[in-house]
Amino acid sequence: MSYELILITGMSGSGKSIALHALEDAGYYCVDNLPPELLMPFVQLEDQLKAEKVAIAMDVRSATSLHMVPSQLAQLREMNVQVRLLFLDSTTDTLVHRFSETRRRHPLSRSQNPAFDEPRDLIAAIEQERQLMSELREQSHIIDTSLLRASKLQSYIRSLISAPSSQLTLMFESFAFKRGIPVHADYVFDVRMLPNPHYEPDLQKLTGKDQQVATWLSKQLEVASMLDQITHFLHYWLPALNQDHRSYVTIAIGCTGGQHRSVYLTEELAQRFSDEWVTLTRHRELENLI
Repeated sequence: MSYELILITGMSGSGKSIALHALEDAGYYCVDNLPPELLMPFVQLEDQLKAEKVAIAMDVRSATSLHMVPSQLAQLREMNVQVRLLFLDSTTDTLVHRFSETRRRHPLSRSQNPAFDEPRDLIAAIEQERQLMSELREQSHIIDTSLLRASKLQSYIRSLISAPSSQLTLMFESFAFKRGIPVHADYVFDVRMLPNPHYEPDLQKLTGKDQQVATWLSKQLEVASMLDQITHFLHYWLPALNQDHRSYVTIAIGCTGGQHRSVYLTEELAQRFSDEWVTLTRHRELENLI
């Protein structure tokens, strides 16, 4: 048996259906809300059908049997199934807003009278869900959808699955501290102390992807030092992460506005590691400007 299985889990309202649609468009055979009890029989059936790419979504609706999944995934890897785990997450405030907009009930909501106490029960349900999903979250590549539009989430999913599943993939991501730290980041580096092109009139409206900004930052000694130190740290620890069977590692670089310094360092770091590892880049704040 040899094929690729992507298991999508995550918080209710975080965009699992959107992610599943993106995988379906990419040629995956997709199944939503498969109970863990049926995972192994389903895999055996798909092997008979000669399916090569399968995506399965599981969520808290299977709460009573989610504890089975980690051991099942270990068993699947022993059967030569290439398993990837994606966990979609969002901040509690974002999830509350989404449920309020759609007027949908949370699967764990205990409220019987939404007019009076739904907000309180909704937050309690979300926190309970976090606890129930924590073990799977720990083993997965986390995607923070708090600030992602549907189209950007689909694009992000496509970029992740385009990387070879047998290799460690590095996601270098720029962000603005003023909009919050990405909850999915494995490592976060703060570069707000570096010289800021924002205060240069000719560079203010540009981004770290523009050559003028890149040239200006490349001449700053502090920037070069930061790049070298982050590079040394990652070179030292990435082999150990690879041996730990990690599929993805996200390195987040943050500055004040997420437009100049963090974008430049993200691009430079991705280039430095591209010969040795599969590298992807994402610029959270620039995406939200499009």
